[in-house]
Amino acid sequence: MPDSASFLRSLFGLDGQTACVIGGAGVLGASFCKGLAAAGAHVIVAGRDGERGNELVTELTAAGYHATAAFVDVVDPDSMQSLAKSLVASHASVDILINAAGINDGTPYEELTLDAWERVLRVNLTGTHLGCQAFAPIMAAQHHGGSILNIGSVTAHLPLSRVFAYSASKAAVINLTKNVAREYALKNVRVNAMCPGFLPAEQNRKLLDAQRTASILEGTPMQRFGSPDELIGTMLLLLSRNAASYITGSVFYVDGGFTAMRF
Repeated sequence: MPDSASFLRSLFGLDGQTACVIGGAGVLGASFCKGLAAAGAHVIVAGRDGERGNELVTELTAAGYHATAAFVDVVDPDSMQSLAKSLVASHASVDILINAAGINDGTPYEELTLDAWERVLRVNLTGTHLGCQAFAPIMAAQHHGGSILNIGSVTAHLPLSRVFAYSASKAAVINLTKNVAREYALKNVRVNAMCPGFLPAEQNRKLLDAQRTASILEGTPMQRFGSPDELIGTMLLLLSRNAASYITGSVFYVDGGFTAMRF
């Protein structure tokens, strides 16, 4: 029998794997990158913000991990395809993709412009689609396949004020995840989604006034906000070749029980 450390490593370890996190320099993306690196993966921090991406790579490499920064424009199909092909050329394979790029718009519904609506959907939904479309065929051609994790939200299922475009985009991400998972189920590519609950971050902190905060916490059984670090365990499960070998097309909620109060 293996010792406990070896057993857990065999289930959840990512040694030798290449993991690309699109939106890797963001709050959630950076947490994902750190968790992937600690699990043994070579992490590609991909996004448009080269300065923040390079800072994260410097932090990871200083800690003894393997990480590289890469540029990608999530709404440009040529940029996404170029990223996927360049990673295969430089790393031989791409084992993991996390589509973590996302934006929000807190404009009241009657004031929400078409440009603002389309901008949120382009980044959150189209960006996720382009990531899947670029990386899934490459993973399917690999003998060991691959795993894709898309980032949804509890708002994909529950109406919340002032996040209209964001909620619509995340609902569509869930549907897209299930469709892509079905498309690649026999091609050894697993596709799942994780829906975080309320994790105060730069893009949503301005929406969390006292009244809204009280309402959210009242509807959350654990009665607190979450931390990006609390997503890492679910992330490692869903990306693991061994522990999650029979999980695809699934949606996992990490929300302190928020959705349990409403489904």
